Amino acid sequence: MALPLAGLRVLDLSRVLSGPFCTMNLGDLGAEVIKIEEVKKGDDTRAFGPPFVQGESTYFLSINRNKKSLAVDLKAPQGCALVKRLAATCDIVVENFRPGVAARLGLDAAALRKETPRLIYCSISGFGHEGDPAFTALPGYDAIMQGLAGLQHLTGQPDGPPTRVGVPISDLLSGMAAFQAILAALYTREKTGQGAFLDISMLDATAQVLTFHASSALNAGTTPRRLGNRHASISPYETFAGSDGVFFNIAIGNDAQFAELCKLLNAAAWVADPLFATNPSRVKNRDQLSPQLQARFAKAPALHWVGALAKAGIPAGTIATVNEVVAHPQLAARGKLLEVSHPTAGRLKLIGSPLPQASKTAAPPPLLGEHSREVLSQLLGVGEPEIADLLQRGVIKSAP
Repeated sequence: MALPLAGLRVLDLSRVLSGPFCTMNLGDLGAEVIKIEEVKKGDDTRAFGPPFVQGESTYFLSINRNKKSLAVDLKAPQGCALVKRLAATCDIVVENFRPGVAARLGLDAAALRKETPRLIYCSISGFGHEGDPAFTALPGYDAIMQGLAGLQHLTGQPDGPPTRVGVPISDLLSGMAAFQAILAALYTREKTGQGAFLDISMLDATAQVLTFHASSALNAGTTPRRLGNRHASISPYETFAGSDGVFFNIAIGNDAQFAELCKLLNAAAWVADPLFATNPSRVKNRDQLSPQLQARFAKAPALHWVGALAKAGIPAGTIATVNEVVAHPQLAARGKLLEVSHPTAGRLKLIGSPLPQASKTAAPPPLLGEHSREVLSQLLGVGEPEIADLLQRGVIKSAP
């Protein structure tokens, strides 16, 4: 069965994480992704590390499968001209340049879509291209956006400092938003024949996940705050420790589940106690409830409680390390651990796409300039003498 985006070509002018994550998703669905990289050092993430595997950054390897690398100097007029020609052969362009860079290079949406109206041009930036000029001119970085979008304020212990999420979630959310917008634009193009300019803001993409926190601030006038592992609106929905000091989570979603928890813990009286009988009362009085729960959970090891809670139909789970997650048998059973053979790093394992339509196999992340000759000759008809001249003058680079 053909992959859903087979036959589409993507010009990937992005680097680091938000754009490459978006284009990797497009590649997983069958699109041909041509990644434009700086000739001397390539994508910045090639140097992100340690760890490295045979000189290859594990960061770069994680988000650049199913792509072809064309290393070209965009500061050289001839190099930029090649990329413009390449854009005319593509269906989608994705970029996350600093504000103003694409326009200076003549690779902005207005320039490229003038030549190719069917082109879907997706730009990812910190604050978007529309809105207050004081913000639209600023660059976007994950750490800054996590703070500005409120995530850092909400993450961490109540008596501790603001804490970033353990993954670069603003970058990843922006890449997901770009991927979704491109799919919607492709659907629209099927009906209208016209492409689109997609203006993706990292602030927009991150603020959307505030959901009920934003609603409480907007509509109830509250000021959401850090609660550690507790949930702002549900209780008990938090982390406890067993007698062995190992932590585990429970997630009581309704009063019936709380009643089952009380039965398991020999605390049936709590069900009728007005302090704990309903979820609103438990949220209000969680400072009284949580210590009593912890005292009971401290009587047996964490795995005992996880098993007993599951048997009682109460949502509970351990807190896995990343090493444990990537070894989870269910991921393997569902085909979500891909294996690829890389030219220098050897056999690699990668976390696959969660999308059911995605390929179950993958091309390895490319070497810098690995596909320069192929792309120029096959897509643009550039002859070997001209390629040799471009290489000699440093306009392009080709992998050995």
